[in-house]
Amino acid sequence: MIKMVRPLEFLLLLSVFIIATCGLIYELVAGTLASYLLGDSITQFSTIIGAYLFSMGIGAYLSRFFRRELLSWFIQLEILVGLIGGISSAVLFLVFEHAASFRLVLYLLVGLTGILVGLELPLLMNILKNRYAFRDLVSRVFTFDYIGALLASIVFPLLLVPYFGLIRTSCFFGILNVVVAIVVCVKFREEVKWARYLQFKAVGVIVLLTGIFWWADKIMTFSESEAFRDPVIFSHSSPYQRIVITRSKLDLRLYLNGNLQFSSVDEYRYHEALVHPAMMYSPEHTRVLILGGGDGMAAREILKYPDVEIITLVDLDPSMTRLFRQSSMLAELNHHSLQSPKLQVINADAFQWLKTNKTLYDVAFVDFPDPGNYAVGKLYTTAFYRQLRHSLTDSSVIVVQSTSPFVAPKAFWCVDATLHDCGYHTQAYHTYVPSFGEWGYVMASPTGLVGHHHSLPAGLRYFAADVFPQMCQFTADMAKRPVLANHLNNQVLVQYFEDEWGKYQE
Repeated sequence: MIKMVRPLEFLLLLSVFIIATCGLIYELVAGTLASYLLGDSITQFSTIIGAYLFSMGIGAYLSRFFRRELLSWFIQLEILVGLIGGISSAVLFLVFEHAASFRLVLYLLVGLTGILVGLELPLLMNILKNRYAFRDLVSRVFTFDYIGALLASIVFPLLLVPYFGLIRTSCFFGILNVVVAIVVCVKFREEVKWARYLQFKAVGVIVLLTGIFWWADKIMTFSESEAFRDPVIFSHSSPYQRIVITRSKLDLRLYLNGNLQFSSVDEYRYHEALVHPAMMYSPEHTRVLILGGGDGMAAREILKYPDVEIITLVDLDPSMTRLFRQSSMLAELNHHSLQSPKLQVINADAFQWLKTNKTLYDVAFVDFPDPGNYAVGKLYTTAFYRQLRHSLTDSSVIVVQSTSPFVAPKAFWCVDATLHDCGYHTQAYHTYVPSFGEWGYVMASPTGLVGHHHSLPAGLRYFAADVFPQMCQFTADMAKRPVLANHLNNQVLVQYFEDEWGKYQE
């Protein structure tokens, strides 16, 4: 015979579901925000999860000291979790540019939230222990807990980040926590001490969180105005990254997760150096592949060659390609290249897309962000370059943007070594881009780079055939280093990059 769950008991079990969802959301928000502001998403998520779970363990241990008025303590706990978890992302965005030790504030909030969340389930289980047999209690509580965690993990990347943003997400789930407190307080009012006071306090927290939810855009605008030297004219959190565009009297600047991607004043030096050496050395360039490059700048340079018939641009983030196609100001920078009938935009993971691609390309440009984390680092591995080989002819030419040979020489030469390890013949070169300093590239071909096959288009502002030999010369402080190739199972490139850029940014 199935034992029916009484309404008030079901309410407490529903509370388990809601607090499990809220608890995981706070953890995901902290990890995402840390990766936006501090970079290296793998490290940030790993340390955030570890600190959060450790703190939950502390909370679970502390629950042993709560023996009386458990419902009252549970309600107060829900109010406090809702308050701290709800305001956490707004606080972190606001203090990022001002706190001497932002990480201390970050882990303090993570730890405090984790302790409070760790207290919740033990308190609830103590409240329910006289209503269920132990076996039923454990199975039902953990069933609702795990279902709540599953829901949070699904809705966070698919709905909450792209449509709510981090500040509103925190506030919304903070309000949910407090609503649980109010409902439990009302339904169990005869068993709850200080019921009116707790309801009044809960309503005050909901008003505060609602205000932060309403003013989330202004809070983000203010925090980003503090973080960037120029006024922010556009910001958007996609499921993949935080996109920010600033404008001054001189230029427009694109930032992804806080890292500068280009300045409109000198981006032509970067993109001309990226595109034209390969177009000059390639025997054919009828079909061209761009991996990354969602801003359309590389495509702009490629379209200067009239014999190009097909350009396939594969970029993970549709928010990027949509922005640089639809914004008249940004489309003017890329000369409306993303609207060209010759160009096809495919929003997909380049690694996965290469596995199914059947087209062979004459030239390929690998224009990904720097390998500052393992998610991007996989796109610089031997596995990736070998997969790319299946989309090339024997005479194809590729170019990989390869970070700064001055700031990060080991990381730069690691890209060269990785391509060598895959059987490519390579030519490393570099150029000076004022916004970035010395910047490096590696050009490669399956069978070798032999002579110039094509003349350059008219109207280039920087690159010229007689300049290229100078770009291939490296001074002693950028000279080739003994480095390991970057394999998928070790991702040594990410370590090189972090070590070298970390010293430079200290």
